[in-house]
Formats: sequence, C-alpha cells, structure tokens
Amino acid sequence: MNIKSQTAGEIAIPFDHEKLDRLMEAAGLDILVATSKHNVQYLLGGYKFIFFAAMDAIGHSRYLPVLVYEKGRPENAAYIANKMEGAEHANRPFWTPTFQPATWSSIDAANLAAEHIRKLAKPGARIGIEPPFMPSDAHAVLENLGNSIALVDATSTFERLRAVKTPEELSKLRAASELITDSMLATIEWANEGSTKTEIIERLRREETKRGLHFEYCLLTLGSSHNRAASPQAWKKGEVLSIDSGGNYHGYIGDLCRMGVLGEPDGELEDLLSEIDGVQQAAFAKIRAGAFGGDLVAAGETALKASPSAAFTDFFAHGMGVITHEAPFLMTNHPVAYEGVDAEKPLEAGMVLSVETTMLHPSRGFIKLEDTLAVTDTGYEMFGERGRGWNRGGR
Repeated sequence: MNIKSQTAGEIAIPFDHEKLDRLMEAAGLDILVATSKHNVQYLLGGYKFIFFAAMDAIGHSRYLPVLVYEKGRPENAAYIANKMEGAEHANRPFWTPTFQPATWSSIDAANLAAEHIRKLAKPGARIGIEPPFMPSDAHAVLENLGNSIALVDATSTFERLRAVKTPEELSKLRAASELITDSMLATIEWANEGSTKTEIIERLRREETKRGLHFEYCLLTLGSSHNRAASPQAWKKGEVLSIDSGGNYHGYIGDLCRMGVLGEPDGELEDLLSEIDGVQQAAFAKIRAGAFGGDLVAAGETALKASPSAAFTDFFAHGMGVITHEAPFLMTNHPVAYEGVDAEKPLEAGMVLSVETTMLHPSRGFIKLEDTLAVTDTGYEMFGERGRGWNRGGR
C-alpha cells in the first residue's frame, strides 16, 4: 500500500531540509536512509511509534522504521512503517509524500526501501545509511540495489543535522531538565534512614513518571560506596547520596546529577562539593557561541589540576539532545569511546552541553555535579540549575 499524504506544494517539513541538503552535498550523498529510531523520530518531527518504544523484536524479526530522503527533493521522501502505523497516520498525517505502512520485519522494510530508492537513484548514486542501526539482513538487501550504487556511512551527517537545536527543541530539553531536577529533589527529601537503593530508584521512577517524563535510568550511590547499581544497601545517618538520572521528555533527554546527605553536611563535605562546583564554573565561563569546544574542556581540566582532590576526580563534557551523547563531541574516548571531533571547532548558539565533574572520594563516597547548558550568543543558559548544593534527606 502506498498512501499519498500531501502534494509537493503542501509539505510542511519539520526539520531544516536546506541544511540537510548542504550536509549531504558536502558528504557527497545523493539519498539518505534513516533506520535508527532517534533519527527517524527527528526527521518526522518528534514522532516515535509507541508500540515499539521499549523493544524492537517481534516474531522472527524486528521493527525497522525507514525514512528515505533524496537531496534537494523532499517531495520524493518516503516513510516505510509497520502496518499498525496506518492508524497513526490517520490521526496525525506524516509529512512524507509517500507513506507505506506495510512491514512486519526488517526484510519487509528493506525491500520497500530498495524499491523506492530504485525509482530515484541514478547509476553511481551514493546512498547514506546508518551502519550501527541497520540489521545485516536489511543491509544485504540494499547492497543488491545494482546500478553501481554505493552505500556510505552517513552517521556524521545525521549528527551534524541535529547539533544545533531549534527553540522548540530547547524548550523540550529545558522541560526535561527541570522535571528531572524536581523529581530528584523530591526523592531525596522523601528518602530516609533505612531507605534502600532499590527503593530510592523506584521512588525516582514514580516522581519522574507522574511529572510526564519517561524514566530511562537512575545511577545511585550511598555512603562511601562508588557502586551505582540498585541494591538492598540502605541509607544511614551522616552518609551522602548521589543521584544521577536520565529522563525523556517528548523525545529529548534530561541528564543531571545532584547530591543529598542524611543530616547536616560537615565542613569536609561542604569543601568537597565546593571543589567540584569550582571546576564546573571554570568550564561554564568558557561557554559561548564562537568559543572553541576544547576551551571549556581545557578550563575545566586546569581547574581540576589545582584541586586538592584531583587525584580521584574526573572532568567530562559532551553534547546532548535526542540522545545522551551527540554533537558537539568535545573529548576523545573519555569515558565514552568516540572521537572528540568538535574540540577545535566553534560552539554554536543552540547547541546543548552536559558538563560533569565526578569525585570518587576514598572515604566520603561518590560526589558529583552534572549540569545541562544551552549555548547562547553571549554565554549560556543553564537548565534545571536548582539543588546544586547539599540537599537534606528525610524531611
């Protein structure tokens, strides 16, 4: 089935397709084939099919959404979807002029994508794909397109397209951060002596869910332990708590870390968190449009080297948005394995950064701040900035 949703003159494209055309031209790409759920979501203006939101497997295969886009010709775009997505289209039509809700497997999706590409591609065309997000059986189908067509890794093209956020995207990222902060502070206040890590994580899940977030994870420590996995360990008087959580708001990630203490923080704890904040602030001071991404990293690392706790403390900064680590990529293999390709490039207004300083103190435990900031022309705007000091538990 091939449903025509709009004529070429009526298309309202939910992303900057002219920017995408420029990126494709620079990469020498003629056609893009998106198969990751996050990039399909982005190209469809925030849509994700709820039936497969948690898991892709079905029957003997898996759900594989495919969006095909030809450079300079959005009127030739196609969305190849699961059969049940016809109902989604009936309620909120997709922008792609061609919509094919006809698949139950990755082979189904790849065959329909190949069929559509054959109508568009000239001999020798370069087809941009997402190798990390294309099953081998689907890849094999596209390899047999013929006409001397080449399949090219277009992962970077998608990353560049998403790097600068629109005002609407920034609003969603701000909301995600604010709601996560609210949830973490409420959870710390609720937790008391004897509350276990498993119970605290479950409480955070409920707090995030009732605020409209999709809970993704919580990394939690108590006391002197550096172990952030759920367990029966219970919170004790005088101990610290670190709570690091990611929640999703309408397809955009919030990711922050805040600190709690059961009782009143002593002078050493105040000093340790102040050291961490000093590193954070040194990095923040270098954030503005036009500044090199590596400048904020260098500032944070310099401040950390001067810290009394440098031997067991780490600094890290990365881009975020639809996923937790995306452009700009500021550091190489630290700690996530990718190249810091944006360290020597200027930051742009609308980029969103996560800045985090983590202390693995040998006796006081895991002490960390992680903050989210949007780059502006004159500096930055912080999202979810409350609760950056010691938050008291058991109130």
